[in-house]
Order: sequence, then C-alpha cells, then structure tokens
Amino acid sequence: MKGSLFRCSLFTIKALYTLLFGVAVFLFFGLAYPHHLHYQEQYQLFLFDSTYVWEIIRLPGGVADLLGRFCTQFFLFAWVGAAIVAVLLVVVQLLMLRLVSFGRLFGLSFVPSFLLWLFLLDENALLGGVWAVLLTLLAIWSLVHHPPKGRGFVILVTIPILYWMVGPAWNGSHYHRYPTVVPVLLYAAWLSAIILPLAVHACKKWANDTRFSTLFSHLSFLLVAFCMGLLLWKNANFKAERVMQYDFMARHQQWNRILSTIKAEKPNNQIGVTVQNLALAMRGMLADHLFEYHQNGIAGLLPDVERDATSPLPTSEVFYQLGMVYVAQRTVFEAQEAILDFQKSGRCYKRLAQTNLIIGHYEVARKYLTALQKTLFYREWAKETMSLLGNEEAIAKHPEYGRLRQWAYAEDFYFSDHVTPEMLEDLFFSNTDNRLAFEYLKAYYMLTGDRKRYTNLLLHSVSR
Repeated sequence: MKGSLFRCSLFTIKALYTLLFGVAVFLFFGLAYPHHLHYQEQYQLFLFDSTYVWEIIRLPGGVADLLGRFCTQFFLFAWVGAAIVAVLLVVVQLLMLRLVSFGRLFGLSFVPSFLLWLFLLDENALLGGVWAVLLTLLAIWSLVHHPPKGRGFVILVTIPILYWMVGPAWNGSHYHRYPTVVPVLLYAAWLSAIILPLAVHACKKWANDTRFSTLFSHLSFLLVAFCMGLLLWKNANFKAERVMQYDFMARHQQWNRILSTIKAEKPNNQIGVTVQNLALAMRGMLADHLFEYHQNGIAGLLPDVERDATSPLPTSEVFYQLGMVYVAQRTVFEAQEAILDFQKSGRCYKRLAQTNLIIGHYEVARKYLTALQKTLFYREWAKETMSLLGNEEAIAKHPEYGRLRQWAYAEDFYFSDHVTPEMLEDLFFSNTDNRLAFEYLKAYYMLTGDRKRYTNLLLHSVSR
C-alpha cells in the first residue's frame, strides 16, 4: 500500500511538471512571441487541394512537412498557434517517458522538447522539423513495444516508411526556410531523443533506485529547466518580435493600436518608423507630430524597396494606402518571389488580388481568389471579393477599392525603387481629395527643408 501511494505521488509530480512545461510554452508564444507565429503564417499558403498535397508528400520528409504546414496556417491566431506548439512539445516529452523509465533522471525527458523550443525561437525555423522529431519518436516507441517475434521484419519495413515521412536525418526536406542553413538545434533535439533513452537504459539500476527518487526527480527537472531557461532568455529575439508587431499591425490596418504603441515606446528601426508614419498619416497627424518621433530622413516615409521577403511588405502597405496601386502590386509580388523556400504567401495573394481588382485586371485577380478559396481562413473573404469582379458599380461604392481607384495614377511612369516628391505631387495634384498624399508631401518637404515647395503646397491647399 505504501509503495502504491509513493508511485501515485511520484506520478502526480511528474504530471504536474509536464503540465507546467506545457503552460510555460503556451504563455511564452502567446504573450512574448505571438508575432513570430504570425510571421510564420504569412509566408506560406496551405491549400486544401490534392495537387498541392501530392507535391509535398511525394518527397522524402513530405509527411512531416505537410503536417507542419497544416498546423502553421492556424498561426494566423497567435493563441491557437501557441496551443499547437505547446501540445506538440508536450507530446514529445511524453513519448520520451514512454520510451524508457527515467526515474531519478526525470528532468532529462524534457531535453528534446526544450531544444525544440529553442529551435522555434528562430523565425525561419519551420514546424515540419518538430513533426519530424515527433514522428521519429512514435516510430521508435512502436518498435520498442513490438513483440520480439517479427521485430526485425518490422524494422526493415519501418525504415523506408520513416525516411519518406521525415526525410534523411541530416538533410531534412523542409526544416528551415533557408535551404543552406543547417538547423543545429533541431538535430541536437533529434539526437538527444535517441541517445538519452539509451543512456538512461544503460544506467537504469541507479536511475530507478527508489531512495530519494522524488528529490532527484525535482532536482533533475529544476536543473534542466534552469539551464534551458537561461538559453531561452539569451536566444529569444525580442527586437525582431517588436519589428514583426509593427508589420502585423500595418497588415491589419490597426492604426489606433499603432498610435498607442508608439506613445509607449517610440520605434527606432526602419519598419517601425515606416509603420509609425503611415499610422500618423492615416489619422491626419503626420505633419503636425512628425518631429515628436524618431525619423530616418525621407527613408522613414517611403524606404527604397529592398530585395527580400520582409521589409518590402510594410513599404508596400504605404504605397497601397497612398493610391500607388501598381507600385504596391509590384512590391508585393517581388516580396513573395523572394521567399527563400519558394512557398507562396496568403498575405501576398490577398493583396495581389486586391490590387488587380482595383486596376481592373479581373482575370488575374480571379486566379489569386480561386487559390485563396482553397484555404481555411481566407476562403470567405475570397468568396465575397469574387463577387466584385467586373462589377464596376460595386467597386466604385466600395469604401476602400473605390477610393484607391480614384486616387491611383492616371498615367504610367517608370519607377526605379525610389519615391520622389514629383511622384507624390502627381498623386495629390491630380486628386486633391487624396489627403494621405497631402500629409506625405508636407512631411517630405519638412524633412528635406524645402520651404518653398512646402509654402506653395499650403497655399494650394488653402486656395482650392
């Protein structure tokens, strides 16, 4: 009876630590790292389409890749994404416990999960890598618990299946967005998931000794948690999280939230300053409050377009809101083509559908909308927008598309990735209702010290 109570108590303690770990992961990604999850979601486009699925699973590692992409689509909602990551890491830890009785060394069962947590701190680490470790552990667990009779045959069958599901151990198909990067932390987690059970099994007599077992379980967990906590704090990129937050708010046009955020902490990075100025302009406050915030010269208004997948997106949001629809379209398209693992982007597809709708390229817009109708979270929006194709009256009455169609340039021109005051002047003087262009022009002249043009602009505004 006493031994039974002891085992029950130890089981409760272990369950409590597992629960504590899961809650910690959930709160970390939900509170401290939510925009890293949003960042992951916007650089993929998961389609419920047989051709799309086949193109993924036909490759080695395709099953893990597909499962990772399927889960990542839910990262559009940070708390749902945080729950998914927490569940996956807890399942990895529980599988470790099922492989071998860690006993006194209970804390070591968390090592692979902690390493996977560290791996996911990198915004370019893909969830397919976590699924690869989890599927490997499931395969090992099933082999360990298979009856000895026929186990050799089962192993021979399992190895090629596992290779197809998770890919080669040292050259996974889709574990990191940068094809040339070796995800060391992921491989460390993979190796620890295999080596630790073997090591514990080798010293199982000491590990399963019941003397002071509860004390050693506490100490082993606390030691591993302390070491991994320090590594988490050291490697978490909260600066990038802040930049991603500004990009996220601009994407969803949360202008009031942006203004509240910059009052609490003024941004000092390029993306933050660009989004800050856009929010001020959208509320008609840019020229009046320009020098209350950090500026990066005229680059803080409309930065030159870079050849990457991240920085052009908030810049394209400025182009779009100003009415520079063609420029916004080109910028978004090039940003999508710069995604290093050659995926498409739900965010970019949506914006490309919008820009083509505004400029009247309805068949091109239809192509993007048709693809978005095969997604889970963009489907309803795509269906609603599809009804606008060719409907000139409905587009003209639309509060966003109608306004931007009126503000757009009347004539084509050559654009060389650098916005000039003449381009902003053309926007405003061709349609003086474009108050956003007015705000940007005033700010442009203030930053460049062009008093003559600034005065002429104000006089024109007063006289009209």
